[in-house]
Amino acid sequence: MTDGQNDQNRQIARRDRRARKNRRFTRLLNNLRLPGWQARFDKAGGKLNEFEQKLPPPLKNPIVRRRLLWLGILVGGFGVFKIATWQIDRSLPNPADLAVFSRPGTLTIKASDGTVLHQLGPATREKLTISQIPKPLINAFIASEDRRFYEHTGVDYQAIVRAIGRNLTSGSLVEGGSTITQQLARVVFLNQDRSIGRKVKEALLAQKLEREVDKQQLLERYLNLVYLGSNAYGVGDAAWIYFSKSVNQLTLSESATIAGLPPAPSLYSPIVSLEKARERRNVVLDKMVEAGYITPAEAETAKAEDLKIKPSSPKKIESDSPYFTYYVQQQLPKYISKAALEAGGITVETTLSPKFQKAADKAIKDAIEVEGSAENFKQAAMVAIDPRSGEVRAMVGGYDFYKESQFNRATQAQRQPGSTFKSFVYTTAIAAGFSPYRSYLDERFVVDGYQPKNYSNKYKGWMNIRNALTASVNVIAVKTLIDVGFNPVIKTAESMGIHSKLNPTYSMALGAYEVNLLELVSSYGTLAAQGKAIEPHGIRRIINSKGKVLYQADVKRKQVLDAETAAIMTWMLRNVVSDGTGRPAQIDRPVAGKTGTSEKARDLWFIGYIPQLVAGVWLGNDDNSPTWGSSGTAAYAWHQFMKASVEGMPIQKFPEIPANLDDRKGSLKAEPVKPNRTRSLGGSADPDESQSQSGDAPESSYSEPRSERSYESVPADPPPAETAPEPAPRQEEPPPESAAPLPEPPPRREAPLDPAPASSDPLPPPGN
Repeated sequence: MTDGQNDQNRQIARRDRRARKNRRFTRLLNNLRLPGWQARFDKAGGKLNEFEQKLPPPLKNPIVRRRLLWLGILVGGFGVFKIATWQIDRSLPNPADLAVFSRPGTLTIKASDGTVLHQLGPATREKLTISQIPKPLINAFIASEDRRFYEHTGVDYQAIVRAIGRNLTSGSLVEGGSTITQQLARVVFLNQDRSIGRKVKEALLAQKLEREVDKQQLLERYLNLVYLGSNAYGVGDAAWIYFSKSVNQLTLSESATIAGLPPAPSLYSPIVSLEKARERRNVVLDKMVEAGYITPAEAETAKAEDLKIKPSSPKKIESDSPYFTYYVQQQLPKYISKAALEAGGITVETTLSPKFQKAADKAIKDAIEVEGSAENFKQAAMVAIDPRSGEVRAMVGGYDFYKESQFNRATQAQRQPGSTFKSFVYTTAIAAGFSPYRSYLDERFVVDGYQPKNYSNKYKGWMNIRNALTASVNVIAVKTLIDVGFNPVIKTAESMGIHSKLNPTYSMALGAYEVNLLELVSSYGTLAAQGKAIEPHGIRRIINSKGKVLYQADVKRKQVLDAETAAIMTWMLRNVVSDGTGRPAQIDRPVAGKTGTSEKARDLWFIGYIPQLVAGVWLGNDDNSPTWGSSGTAAYAWHQFMKASVEGMPIQKFPEIPANLDDRKGSLKAEPVKPNRTRSLGGSADPDESQSQSGDAPESSYSEPRSERSYESVPADPPPAETAPEPAPRQEEPPPESAAPLPEPPPRREAPLDPAPASSDPLPPPGN
């Protein structure tokens, strides 16, 4: 039988098989009673037959048709592969996340200028640009980890084959095939899982990074993120931790030692084993010779160098501003979830100014070390706030966070504010329409069993409230409180920023109830901000490891005092600094502020401000023991801080006071207290200095240091009456400007509107 006959027989057999299949299919359709579908299939089959008849003779050959079928399968498969790859590529992380990546479990706290204040967890503590990293160190890493880094596109297939060969011949894992880009992808986007799926993702992601990110940027990120043992993340950290050097001080031998660490940091660490570190260093040097980066002679010289380590603790493991950074950590749960905190990778951008913080640290350190032993105080605190935004710009909570105490005296210590609280009494009075020239008789007197005393037991006769604030006269502060009322003063203090509990007692005027420094400084900031209160805060923004913003500060200001009241109070407080107890705080520009001293000088205060910055100082002892100092020391510490802080800061003027101070309409209503019993004891000194004070425990007497300078604006004292009748309780509410039920004082003389600032740095007064 010929070949032609065989071909003809095979074709007949195929037609017979096709015919049988068609008949079976027809029967199936008939059984299913789908004549409509059968018609469609018949029509489609007829068209296929017509198409087959039209094919050119070569394509009718079964062999050709089979080959075409396989070609179609290959092309289709390749298309499916490309589509799948495209879908996978879309599902891969965004390479833009590379620039903002932080390791999980880390917390980085930054100052307002972007410098790092504190880092917790596995963080890179010294980030470098590629231009800051020496070329020999870069070459050592490329030679050791990825010799063809500049040639491949993310995956080095030659290196993979070479690594497989070396590992097979050695019988153990001696070389890896991962490129630097793959290692970077694993650190930033993946994990250390050894599954095939992770390796595939790693390869695809490395190729994506190579397509979208510059080689030098990839190298920079790798050299800043690679783990190098002993809590060293990146080459900058490693240079410091192993050799106490910056990267530009490393020798070739030291660079090779660091470059040899990535495969097994705990094994090759020079801190763990110098011998293994030397062996690994020599391997890296040989690879650098093979890559052409150094000559054999240079390698031998480096190998001969004695490997000397000088270990140091990681940088920023202790905070530069610990009281502030721990305050920020305590605030974090208010703004982000517990899950986000536990996941880590958090970067907190804060409000702290390194310049102001440095000045605050020095001022507090000097106050304790220079004056502390002489005046018997061992601790101090300071807070500075921008009154326009409420941002905390500096914070010192004690003498030494790491050696002395982690207790933050700026935010946690509740202390009696002394005469700094008088500002709230007089602010309320001014807001109620009282004139700053409203006068009271400074005398010994008792109200409902409570007797306030002045410093040194001296009384000056008639005095207006502006001068009484300047000289910090206790008696007149209490009399003003009686006329304006407990509730208005408490509400005013709370609206300005005092959150601690205040009780409606006469001793409140003299600062009997405890507050903390942060809220006191913030409240004075309301005056500096022309009556606008804003909550103090230390955090501007919080972002996670992917760069997503978790929190953005949006703190609103609220007008709680009318602007005229704030301007008048600022004018009155300026007089305290220019002519009163706050003179040691004078600097090269107008300052408003108030001193304060609690009973037995247990607390020494000064709170002061300029339009751009409000700051407060507290001096004292944790055990509440008396000091031997004066509030002038606190004022001088404030002066030292501000003198350094305002360098380069433009001088801004305070707002002008209204023209008419005597006939203003108040913005709030006074609620005068109606004492059950008051008694005048005259203007002479108390004959019994040891007389105990009656009343509740907090209602003891409080003294405030009086300035040594005379006050020309104080009116002459009228002859004091030997005794005064005991008035009956008040039945009606007097108008705000009603005169006291005593003889009228002589005409007032106005104080200068703009007192001149000091021309030199004043020293604190010797006495209280």
